[in-house]
Amino acid sequence: MTPVSQPLRTPYFLVDEARLTKNLKILRDVQERAGCKILLAQKAFSMFSVYPLLRQYLAGSTASGLYEARLGHEEFGGETHVFSPAYREDEWDELLRYADDIVFNSPAQVRRYAARARAAGKSVGLRVNPEHSTQEGHAIYDPCAPGSRLGTTLANFDESVLPLLDGLHFHTLCEQNADALEETVAAFEKKFGSHLSRMKWLNLGGGHHITREDYDVGRLIRIVCRLRETYGVEVYLEPGEAVVLNAGFLVTSVLETLHNGIDIAILDASAACHMPDVIEMPYRPPLRGAGQPGERAHTFRLGGPTCLAGDVIGDYSFDAPLCEGDRLVFEDMALYTMVKTNTFNGMPLPAIVWRDKDGGLFLVRSFGYEDFKSRLS
Repeated sequence: MTPVSQPLRTPYFLVDEARLTKNLKILRDVQERAGCKILLAQKAFSMFSVYPLLRQYLAGSTASGLYEARLGHEEFGGETHVFSPAYREDEWDELLRYADDIVFNSPAQVRRYAARARAAGKSVGLRVNPEHSTQEGHAIYDPCAPGSRLGTTLANFDESVLPLLDGLHFHTLCEQNADALEETVAAFEKKFGSHLSRMKWLNLGGGHHITREDYDVGRLIRIVCRLRETYGVEVYLEPGEAVVLNAGFLVTSVLETLHNGIDIAILDASAACHMPDVIEMPYRPPLRGAGQPGERAHTFRLGGPTCLAGDVIGDYSFDAPLCEGDRLVFEDMALYTMVKTNTFNGMPLPAIVWRDKDGGLFLVRSFGYEDFKSRLS
């Protein structure tokens, strides 16, 4: 990291040590009180320069494939858990070098790979689908939606693979409280609980909004403790968002303003390139000092600089009109941003900046033309 000695060029991501540490302390407290292990879901946050801090509080990391597994193994340490809907034969031997725990999506994948994983000293699990949806509105994030490819349903469960398994895994939540977990655990136990006495561990997946102010931590701890005591299993949680909730920002500047039935501001940050969940989810990211449309005197539609007509972040209101050069700060931008950025239209990637507990700024990484060109041929 390089100390910042001059004004930073926007856009850039800023991750705040004090806010991150606050989350980590909450998660460590849950681990200690519940007697469980919490892993970082790298799919949400893979800023490996801060892994030395994270591993002081968390037990390890989770991965969705070979490259994330290698990153977790090399940079995070601790336990490295991997789940993929299907594994590649040509990557399997290398994956075994990095993973400690490998979760399969189907009995067929267990039959194909589990014996080799066991022979290499790895722990083996199966992801199951309790078919109990607790989310509202966004089927794209619901692993229990009808026709889901994620997890083995009871109808497809094959008890002949049980001798090959060390644990069971389910992941059904997204930004939810402990009541949704309690519902899901009940559905899981009804369908698969009879097998838990043969297991060493149970992974409750991610989507637990543990560090949100209104999260029912006590309820979570009671759920975990009951599972441990009833079945004698080790319990894992693998949140991503909870680790970095409200710990990151995207700082951007206004390039131009115009009017077409509504006031519009063109920013140097792009929804399509720099915060794609705005379009995919979709959602309206929080913006410091701004209100809902019409709430304040001046409403602007904020858009990015790409050619995509739908590259729109959202409509916000302000006390004063936006002008060229104004800086805007989007909040809660550590998760599902840096891991999803892209260079569509040759758009530069935002720099990554670290703010330490004393308020000092450090440039972690900047990006240029070669980062764009190196992805092409």
